[in-house]
Amino acid sequence: MDVFESCHKVNDLLNQSSFVEARNKLIQLLDFLGREELDYPELVNHLIRQTGLFPYIQPETASWQDRFIYESFKVDVGDKEPITLHRDQSMLLKKLLDGESLAVSAPTSFGKSFVVDSFISIRKPKNVVIIVPTIALTDETRRRMQRKFAGDYKIITTTDVELAEKNILIFPQERAISYVSQIKELDILIVDEFYKASPKFDRERSPALLRAILHLAEKAKQRYFLAPNISDLDDNQFTKGMTFLKLDFNTVYLKRHNLFKDIQGDETLKSKALIEILNKNRGKTLIYAGTYSSIEKVSQLVIENFSPTTSKRLLQFQEWLKKNYDPNWNLPSLVKRGFGIHNGQLHRSLSQIQVKLFEEHDGLDRLISTSSIIEGVNTSSENVVIWLNKKGRSRLDDFTYKNIIGRGGRMFKHFIGQIFVLEPPPPDGATQLTLEFPDELICEVDQYHPKPELTKEQLAKIIAYKEEMGGIIGSERFQEIQEEEQFQNGDSNLILDISRSISRNPEIWSNLSSLNSENPSYWDNMLYRIIKFRPGNWGIEHNKFVSFIKILSGNWKNSIPELLKKLDEQDIGVNDFFKLERVVTFDLAALLNDINMIQKEIIKSRRIDISPFITKCAHAFLPRNVFQLEEYGLPRMISKKIQSYNLIDLSDHETPLHQIISNIKRIGKEEIFEKVTTLDNFDKYIINFFFEGIFDQTIKQ
Repeated sequence: MDVFESCHKVNDLLNQSSFVEARNKLIQLLDFLGREELDYPELVNHLIRQTGLFPYIQPETASWQDRFIYESFKVDVGDKEPITLHRDQSMLLKKLLDGESLAVSAPTSFGKSFVVDSFISIRKPKNVVIIVPTIALTDETRRRMQRKFAGDYKIITTTDVELAEKNILIFPQERAISYVSQIKELDILIVDEFYKASPKFDRERSPALLRAILHLAEKAKQRYFLAPNISDLDDNQFTKGMTFLKLDFNTVYLKRHNLFKDIQGDETLKSKALIEILNKNRGKTLIYAGTYSSIEKVSQLVIENFSPTTSKRLLQFQEWLKKNYDPNWNLPSLVKRGFGIHNGQLHRSLSQIQVKLFEEHDGLDRLISTSSIIEGVNTSSENVVIWLNKKGRSRLDDFTYKNIIGRGGRMFKHFIGQIFVLEPPPPDGATQLTLEFPDELICEVDQYHPKPELTKEQLAKIIAYKEEMGGIIGSERFQEIQEEEQFQNGDSNLILDISRSISRNPEIWSNLSSLNSENPSYWDNMLYRIIKFRPGNWGIEHNKFVSFIKILSGNWKNSIPELLKKLDEQDIGVNDFFKLERVVTFDLAALLNDINMIQKEIIKSRRIDISPFITKCAHAFLPRNVFQLEEYGLPRMISKKIQSYNLIDLSDHETPLHQIISNIKRIGKEEIFEKVTTLDNFDKYIINFFFEGIFDQTIKQ
């Protein structure tokens, strides 16, 4: 590549106001200079400045004017040293510091976390709420905030944690609502991936996100919503008063290889193409498989065509998986070949471990993924392979496609992301984000200030709903329940169905107390009655789901291999185990909570309270702190080993999680390694990762 000629082309494009094309051309030049290990000529540094890519300036070879820009755009982001922001990052930060509320669409490679961290570091807000779409992203964000701000803030990611003087609360949308009544003042509400508030992108979880936004936004002095690839934002009450900014500022270049043109839908050719790509491109690679069945297909291809790795760590991980989960599971065989799996069903600690190994030089080189990789973590790679043009059963839309390929490339590591497309991409198009008030939330309309704009049909539903619920529970008491945010489900239809059933059959529902029995054989009748409220939402036949719950009740006493052996009769394997455990902890626990609360109001004479059973379900029948520590990166099987040596009582329900973490820090990993003699080498690797995540953890009074 002729460096001067490339600079000349970049300059011509800038003179023609073709800024995106100029930036892409320059990034390709920087990639060449990096691969050839050449210093940047002064002219290249000047063009970096002209395109706004200030962090890429090489100060040692830059003119004093360009060095001045490099230093002028440095900001405090909570790290030991300030970092240089690029032009659009700096513009965003200035608007936030000026007090503006922003809804921003920016590419995946934009570097949005630096803006958030810099705002916190400079403005020093008292209370910050960050809503993220998944538990995995909760932990990733917590680790970042922990490292930077734990000395000044209490970092909260789980429920039932007492607030301190200054707090950063990081939650998925379902948990955020539990802190609404506790937060009196909120300096800024940050919503990551806010496009998921539209049912078009997440039909199941959008009501929960909208509910959290509505309740928290009225307390927030400022709002900052983030998403990729949004072309336009309709006027709506959820972003009212916010400025929408569409930013196309990319810091990497995506080079697309449209191999689907030669493959022409031939599965044999597609398989050969994938194997060839993986053999020729040794860098970190994400393989988007789209569906669980396609993950299985790609996994089988890998197992049949790739040799085992020589990595000692991966071989240890493989053995750890076989011992702690299922020796016949395909993940250990994949890990043995340097591949991992990422989907929304795995145990959160397993996903965290694999992403960590994917980030390491001598760890996993490839991840086979569903769309969870774009929703659950902020990771990227040198190569992205689009194996399937579907997301679940639906065709991949342009928005999701751009989000997936946006995982290619990374600032300072891979200037160019190589994108290999094995099936035809969706048609290019603009994404209009429309946010409407859903029928599921009309039961809470009185809680919002200002009142949302509703249709005549919705107003009629509200009147009918309030009248019927008032007749069942009592109007004043129903109003109190709504104001206290006691319903975990925001679906008014579901709440009404529960209330009708209990009021019509109080004698039958009096048997709810059977769920508090320590004998799972007493649970059947009530569990069957309960799960009928949401007949199609359990992901398996009702009889198998009930059997699963009963077997899961031994989760702390039995190992996962022992549980899986018991589940064999129900034809429930390890992948179903992950899926169903999540359903129990989220969906079933929320439904049980609402049933419990409603029956207390209707069947007052019996004083039934199934809170103990709800707590068990919400924590997968594990001790509360053991379950919550998994979100911090400590798997249950390691917690059980630590517990067995009496170093700390992790089964104590009374001690708050933050105090447990403080106690673990006081003990230290060296003493754990010394005293817990049953720990293997990979257990110790995980414990090291866990301790990294609680770095600078302090208890705020």
